Amino acid sequence: MGVPDPYGDQALLTPAMTMGYEAVSEQERERLQRYLEAVVAVRQAPVHTTVAFNAVYFGYHLGGEGYGGSPLRPEDFPVITFGECAPVLPVGAMVCVTTGSDPLFAEIVYREGAHPGVGAHGDVPAWVSGAPAGAAGPGQPGNGTAPRRRELLIPDLHAFGSALSLSPAQLHRLRTRRRWINGDGHVVVDVCYPSQEAARRDDLTAYADHLLTTAREQLLSPFVPVSLAELVDGTHDDDLRAGLLGLLDTVRGVLDSSDALRTWGHYAMTRASLADCWRDTGPLGGDDLKSLGAAVEHAAVPAKRRYGLVSPLTVYTAVGPRLREFPGATETLTGLGYPAAVCRANVALADVVRRDSDHGLFENGSRITLDDAFEGGGVWRSHHPGDAEPPGDPLAPAGQGWASTLHTAPESEPEPELEPEPETELDPVDLPLADDASLGPGELLQSDADDVVWRSPLRLAHLINGWFPLHPHAVRDLRRSQEPFPTLRLELDHAGEVLGEKEEVQDVTVELGDDSGRLTGILWPGDFFPGLMLEVRRRPGGTVIRMATTGLQERVRVGDRETGHCYDPRVLTREDVPGSDRHGDSAVGLGARQLVMRTVRRCGLLTLDGHALMDRSVLPNAAYGRRPARSQAAALDSAVAELFAERVLEPALGSRDAWGQPHYPARDGQPAIPLIAYRPVQLRVIRPWGGTDEGGQGLRGIQFVPGHLRRLRPGCSPSEVQRAAFREHCRRLGKADGWELPYGYTFVTEHTRGR
Repeated sequence: MGVPDPYGDQALLTPAMTMGYEAVSEQERERLQRYLEAVVAVRQAPVHTTVAFNAVYFGYHLGGEGYGGSPLRPEDFPVITFGECAPVLPVGAMVCVTTGSDPLFAEIVYREGAHPGVGAHGDVPAWVSGAPAGAAGPGQPGNGTAPRRRELLIPDLHAFGSALSLSPAQLHRLRTRRRWINGDGHVVVDVCYPSQEAARRDDLTAYADHLLTTAREQLLSPFVPVSLAELVDGTHDDDLRAGLLGLLDTVRGVLDSSDALRTWGHYAMTRASLADCWRDTGPLGGDDLKSLGAAVEHAAVPAKRRYGLVSPLTVYTAVGPRLREFPGATETLTGLGYPAAVCRANVALADVVRRDSDHGLFENGSRITLDDAFEGGGVWRSHHPGDAEPPGDPLAPAGQGWASTLHTAPESEPEPELEPEPETELDPVDLPLADDASLGPGELLQSDADDVVWRSPLRLAHLINGWFPLHPHAVRDLRRSQEPFPTLRLELDHAGEVLGEKEEVQDVTVELGDDSGRLTGILWPGDFFPGLMLEVRRRPGGTVIRMATTGLQERVRVGDRETGHCYDPRVLTREDVPGSDRHGDSAVGLGARQLVMRTVRRCGLLTLDGHALMDRSVLPNAAYGRRPARSQAAALDSAVAELFAERVLEPALGSRDAWGQPHYPARDGQPAIPLIAYRPVQLRVIRPWGGTDEGGQGLRGIQFVPGHLRRLRPGCSPSEVQRAAFREHCRRLGKADGWELPYGYTFVTEHTRGR
C-alpha cells in the first residue's frame, strides 16, 4: 500500500481522532501511521509529536517541498522579533522571524534548556537539574512572577520549501553575524513566561495554547486539509481545545505504537537511522555512544583506596554539551544534526540502563537515572554508592538535583521550628456541600389552571434515598385539595429510551412538611445520574404527576459520564464524583488520585458552567479535615502532578483577598495563588469507523467524513458547486478573506461513506 496524502481523496484526520488515540479504529490508525512513518523518515531532525501533528494537519509534502507543497499561507504565521526577552515558542511553532532584511520562515523542531551554569564539558551544578524556571540558586526558586529561562531553540529553515528558504549565502551571513541565530544555526534566547504554571506545562498543552491564541488564524485556516472546526463541528474554544488535545494524543499514540520508530520522550526516529548510527565509525557514531555510556556509568565511581571509607558522590552530566567533547563532533552538531545526535545519545543511554542495570543500579555500585529531561538535552545523574537509594523508574525525570538543595539552609539562619507532622494517617472527610440553596426549588415554567410545570436537576440525595422535591406551587395546590392524596401516580418519560414497567409508571407517596413537600418511594432508572434535568408537570387536582428528561441533539461525554440528555453542569461537577453513586457517598477508601478529583470538584469555587477551582495550598486540609500525615500530603501532591500531566486537571492562577477568600480570575492588587482547575469539557461522542447506532439498528460500516481539501490531478479543476461549498466553509470558519479555492485543489463536502 502506498503512503496516503493529507490532501488525498480520504482525509487522514477524522472526528474520532479528536477523542484521543483509544477512540480511533485500527484502520484509521494504520493510515495515519503509514504517513507519519514516512514523515519521520524524510525529516532531518527527530520528529516531535507537535511537528508530526503539523505535518498531517497542515499538509507536509513528502516530495521535498515540505509545507511549500501545500496552500499554507506564510502570512498567517505569527511574526517574532527576538530581543532581550523572547516570547514562549513551543516545539511545533511556525514563525516568521524578523531579521532586519529578508524574513526568516521556520518551524521550531527542537527545544531544550540552555542554563548558563551548565559547563562546557557537560558538568551540571546539582541545583540546576530539575530547577523551576526563574530559579536564582540552590534552594532559591525565585518570586514566581514572570520567570525567565534560557532556552535553545532549533528551527528548521527549509521546512517550507525552496521558495521560502534563504539561500546558502544569506544563511551564512546570518550565522556569521550571530544576531538572530548563532554559528550553529540555533537560537539561544531568554524566554519570559507569564507564570510558573505556564513554564511547567507539558509540550502538548503548551503547543495547544499557542495554536489557540498566538497562531489561532493559522489553526483555523481554510487551506488546511481538514479543519479542526470541521472535526469538532464548531469554533467554541472549549470544543477546539478538547479536539486539539485529542488529535495530539492520537498522533503521539500512533508514533509510540509504530514498530518502525523509536521515541525519546516526544521525539520519534526511525529504527533504521538508529541502526545506521551504531554502525557508523565516525564522530558520534556507535563507538562514541558506547564511550558516552561508559563515562556516565563510571562518572561517580571513586578511585580505589586501600584504607578508609569513601564518601558518597553524585555527578550530573548534560548530554548536549558532553557530545561536543568528542573529536570531530563540532560540525555534526550544527543545524538539525544537534537534535538528532542528542536524541540518539539519550536512546543509547536509556538502552544501557535498561539492559545492564537493575532499576538503574549497576554492578559497580553506581545508580544511573535520568534527572532532568529538558536541561542541556537531558541531565543524567550518576550516584555512588547507589544501593542505599530506594529503587524507582530510572527513566522518569525526578529532579533530585534541585530537590537536594531545598532542605539546605545557611548556617547563620537556624531552621525555624515547625509544628510536628501527625504520626498517624487520617481518614478523608467530606465537608458539607454549600450549593443547595443557590439551586433553589427549581425553575417554574408554568403555573395556571391547566398545569404546574417546573424544571429541576436530579441530585445525588434523590438517587440514594428515592425522593424528589415538589415545587411550592404544587405543594400549595396539594394542601388546598380536600383529598389528602397520600399517593400519586408517577409517569416517567426518558427521552429516546425504553423504561421498564416498574420504572415507567409508579405509585409514589406525597410527604408535606410545614414549608415544603416531596415525593418519596421513587424507583429511579439505572442510567439516571446527578445533574440530569427533569421537567415535572402536574395538573391541579389531578392524581398523576409526570416527569420527563430532554434529549440532546447528539450524545456528549463530560469527564467519565456519557449522556444524550440535558443536565445541570454544576450538579454534575459537585455530585457525580469518585466515591459517590446511588448506593452511597463517602471518600473513605479512595486512592490519592480519586481523592484529589473528589475534593476539587466538591470543595472548589464553582462556576455557572460547572468549572471547579481550588486553592492548591488548602487541598490536604479540605481532603482530610485537618493537616494530614506527611506521606498523605505527599501522595496528594504526586497525584496532582500526574493529573496535570494527563490534562485531567489544569493549573490556573487566582488571587486571595484580605479575608483569605480565593478568587478567579485573579483580581488586581491581590496576591496571586496557584489553583487546581477542573474543567468539564463537553466532547461529542463520535462512533468509531464501522460502529452502529445506539440501538444497534444503524448501518454497520458507515463513516462520517468531514469537509476537507483534496489535491486535484494535473489538468483538472473544481466545479462551481465545489467553489461555492468552499466559500461557505470559509464563512463557517469566520474568514473574511481567502474565499477562493487555492490553485490545484477542490473541496469535498461532508458526507458519509460506506465500507
